[in-house]
Amino acid sequence: MRKRSWARTSLDSAVVDIWQREVGELSTRTFAHRLGASEDLVLRLGISRKLEKHAGCVNTVSFNADGNILVSGSDDRRVILWDWEIGHVKLSFYSGHNNNIFHAKIMPYTEDRSVVTCAADGQVRHAQIQECGQVETKLLAKHRGRAHKLATEPGSPHIFYTCGEDGLVQHFDLRIGAATKLFACHSIHETRSYMPIIHLNTIAIDPRNPNLFAPTEYFCPRHLIGNDQVGITGLAFSDQSELLVSYNDEFIYLFTKDMGLGPSPAPASPVSMGSDGDEMEPDHHSEASPSDMDPDVKVGPQVYKGHRNCDTVKGVNFFGPKCEYVVSGSDCGHIFIWKKNGELIRVMKADKHVVNCIESHPYTTALASSGIENDIKIWTPKAIDKAALPTNIEKDWCMCDGTLKSERTTLCYCLVLIF
Repeated sequence: MRKRSWARTSLDSAVVDIWQREVGELSTRTFAHRLGASEDLVLRLGISRKLEKHAGCVNTVSFNADGNILVSGSDDRRVILWDWEIGHVKLSFYSGHNNNIFHAKIMPYTEDRSVVTCAADGQVRHAQIQECGQVETKLLAKHRGRAHKLATEPGSPHIFYTCGEDGLVQHFDLRIGAATKLFACHSIHETRSYMPIIHLNTIAIDPRNPNLFAPTEYFCPRHLIGNDQVGITGLAFSDQSELLVSYNDEFIYLFTKDMGLGPSPAPASPVSMGSDGDEMEPDHHSEASPSDMDPDVKVGPQVYKGHRNCDTVKGVNFFGPKCEYVVSGSDCGHIFIWKKNGELIRVMKADKHVVNCIESHPYTTALASSGIENDIKIWTPKAIDKAALPTNIEKDWCMCDGTLKSERTTLCYCLVLIF
């Protein structure tokens, strides 16, 4: 019995799961979830393919709902639809934008024939792909300033939202082909009276609650309240309605719904404004038991460190079938992967300079990444050996220590809007 137990525990967990599935001890659905979230596979991720057709920086990558097509947009103002598994271009077309494309999404339930884009020219455009392969593009609306991101309503082939540096959030319904201006973001602090609007870099929709609309809650690490030197560059919701927020010149934070600051967050004290992510508040995954914690002390967000987000507008994302991991690019050209509890487990060299975009496949253990180079990297678990975490990250790599300050002034709160 002892020998059998030793042999069993020495096997990789993925192999054990396969055995359990074959003998009926594990359902197919549970097996797929376990396999997709397997740390064993994450540690074997490597570049399986490079997609090389763009003639400029690739600023956006996104999978369709089925996961078989990847859409990308670039400084070359072209949109490309890829069969990413074989590296084949299914369709490439000129977007109609006059400047760099920042975001492109395939609308769900449209047979992958409807693509929406936003760009540095402030335009929001719709591309309709005809049966013959011809593409008709249409200008829907325009922001006053760059339009960085759009968000599609889950399950809707018609509804999406955009945000821009004019502080405006717009609602689009492709059935009428027009925009509705919902609101503009303004500073809630007197110290920002010189800035009439707040530049918006990103927008995200909670997949569990996409249909209500009223400002209800602010989320921000308390030591960043009122800090004019940092802003949000990336947002993502998990399937449990957790909110992931990436700050320039700072770190990444994970908020649960009970961590909101209310409709009018109080400014940070001088002590808290001088602290970093470790000192500001208790860790979200504290070792203390609930009985040991002061019920009046508000638990702080989980912090993710190690990367550097200072030079460009970087996204952030979840990874895994149940959002078990957090992924981000970095100014040093690497991809960082953390467990949800904040443990850094992978650092992967992706570009020579900067990685801005990382997109998780909706079903399988695969990633797509891009940066200021002209190609897209596809990552799958192809390595024979598990990767080891570098030992010199904080000393020799790119960890942002909070001393470099960007001249960008953007919103450091995340305002959650309940639709």
